[in-house]
Amino acid sequence: MDLEKQVQFIKGVGPSRVKLLNKLGIYTLRDLITYYPREYEDRSKPKNITELMNGEEALISAYPVGRMSEVRIRGNLLLCKLMVRDESGVCQLTWYNQPYLKNTFHPNQRYKFYGKVKAQYGKIEIQSPVFETDEKSQNTGKIIPIYPLTFHLSQNTIRKIIQNGLQEMEGKLPETMPTYFMMQHQLYDINTAIHQIHFPDNFENFKKARKRLVFEELLSMQLALLSLKNKYNVQKEGISFDKNVPISDIIKQLPFSLTKAQMRVLEEINQDMESKKPMNRLLQGDVGSGKTIVALIAAYKAVKSGYQAVIMAPTAILATQHLESFQEILRDTGITCELLVSGISKKKKTEILEKLQTGKIDILIGTHAVLEENVVFSKLGLVVTDEQHRFGVRQRSMIAKKSKNPDVLVMTATPIPRTLALILYGDLDISIIDELPPNRKKIETYAVTKGMEMRINSFIAKNIDEGRQCYIVCPLVEENEQINAKSVLELAQEYQTEIFPQYQVEYLHGKMRPKEKDEIMERFKNGEIDILISTTVIEVGVNVPNSNIMVIENAERFGLAALHQLRGRVGRGEFQSYCILKYQGNSKITKERMNVISSTNDGFVIAEKDLELRGSGEFFGTKQHGIPEFKIANLFEDIETLKQIQEIAMEIIQKDPLLQKEENQEFRKLVDQNFKDRIEI
Repeated sequence: MDLEKQVQFIKGVGPSRVKLLNKLGIYTLRDLITYYPREYEDRSKPKNITELMNGEEALISAYPVGRMSEVRIRGNLLLCKLMVRDESGVCQLTWYNQPYLKNTFHPNQRYKFYGKVKAQYGKIEIQSPVFETDEKSQNTGKIIPIYPLTFHLSQNTIRKIIQNGLQEMEGKLPETMPTYFMMQHQLYDINTAIHQIHFPDNFENFKKARKRLVFEELLSMQLALLSLKNKYNVQKEGISFDKNVPISDIIKQLPFSLTKAQMRVLEEINQDMESKKPMNRLLQGDVGSGKTIVALIAAYKAVKSGYQAVIMAPTAILATQHLESFQEILRDTGITCELLVSGISKKKKTEILEKLQTGKIDILIGTHAVLEENVVFSKLGLVVTDEQHRFGVRQRSMIAKKSKNPDVLVMTATPIPRTLALILYGDLDISIIDELPPNRKKIETYAVTKGMEMRINSFIAKNIDEGRQCYIVCPLVEENEQINAKSVLELAQEYQTEIFPQYQVEYLHGKMRPKEKDEIMERFKNGEIDILISTTVIEVGVNVPNSNIMVIENAERFGLAALHQLRGRVGRGEFQSYCILKYQGNSKITKERMNVISSTNDGFVIAEKDLELRGSGEFFGTKQHGIPEFKIANLFEDIETLKQIQEIAMEIIQKDPLLQKEENQEFRKLVDQNFKDRIEI
């Protein structure tokens, strides 16, 4: 059974449709049969016309009464009407601009019609129904799958193609789970599950099929994570840092007070550092909660215990910012800090590497550049990685190998609901800073539509005239005709020439060279730029206390977690800060999301809501963790299943750490198939 067979060779595809399927991420037979429906319509049982309810989607079985009539409402709109009857009553069917239907229906022939019911003032109507003759049922009389689609590809077409794909592999799919496991958990075999998820005989079968496929998807992820943890965490004894170096020494010297949450987290870190077990801790804290100072205090303890520390940041500009904070606070402690980023001169780099190897540098701060082989430490004791979702387990293990089991602290400003964090970071202990420093002002957030643009521009001008600066973020770099979203380049031109020609407006996006990006951020930081138009590259970025307005264009295109991260770029100084979300569309979910982000500044509340509203698909970009996108599991709906599966996976891995036993060979193949060469947790 060749599951890697190219989709263009499946019956009904051909060269024209293959491009459309590719747009949906369908390239092979495997992709096709695992392209699951997003919802289902129950067209299995016809209702009597008199039972129809306003607003529902329903199936009726009825005869036409007379001929179809046509009414032209205006030049380009033709209304086609047909009266139908069943044993209980009559109903009007309406179609728009479909004159070819006129001679389709015959009075003595019974048809099935499925569509949305409008029942008002005693009159029943079904708008644009799907129809078939009673004998020939392809799209009615059963549960019909509805797929996420691209332009030019109809539901009927994709259903037919998937049906053809399923026929090709009917009963031939290789099983991906051991028999003992399926019996133990009462799971469908793979062939039944795949067939019933696409074309379920009834909703009971659909539930069983979904259970089987969710189990497989979540279990393969958990097994991959745990076997990866076993592979990389062969650590035995770590460093016990000096109990006679109290962290209170440096805390007393700080020019500000720490929050209770910071103190609690530092207590946990201190205990880890003094124990023999290597620290492996995830530090979660909302934007601006003060994670950097916690890292600094941990680094202080490591250095004063006779070791070196390394701090890894995702961007050169963030690394530079950390260096400035560290140098300022550690000025009188005799601790030397140095910066290693790819942009420095060869001479300077050689000098740094030499000092590092001889122990003359205590704390090295840098980007991925610190992972290079020629970066050798004299006595590395602590590794801190900032913004974890940009560093994977392999990178963590690469840097950890530069010493004998150093302590590892991983920091992230992406709030992740605790249950999820336990699953995604199964190999780490978790600390959370869940309060902001007392001097942080709440960022006022407003969600607005197009009609408010003039007022917003006046508000921006007023603030710039008072000496402030402004960020404007949009989702695209170049204009894309199909997506109604303004691009950075188009927007920058509009602001520079039409809206704010009197101010210094610059733009920034991910396709620019790193050096260019750093130069622009530096100029913005120094107050030489009034308005910075950017893509989300500023999400993790520099601290500009003078910038107090964040405008997000097409806010409906961003996830809540991303909007919250972006908002955190302002509100870093003494000035009242504002986040203005410009959005389009009136859908209920868009309004609900805008309402959530406007009403709370709590990243954890937002993360929970984001997960609930969008499901796991795009939530905080699971791709960034190297986890393949979930095709069927929904981490919000399936959280209980996920907890159950985590226990099952731990049990399997305890008995068979590398999945080498005969009984677990299917699991081994499943993990390799889904995660080999992809996982970067």
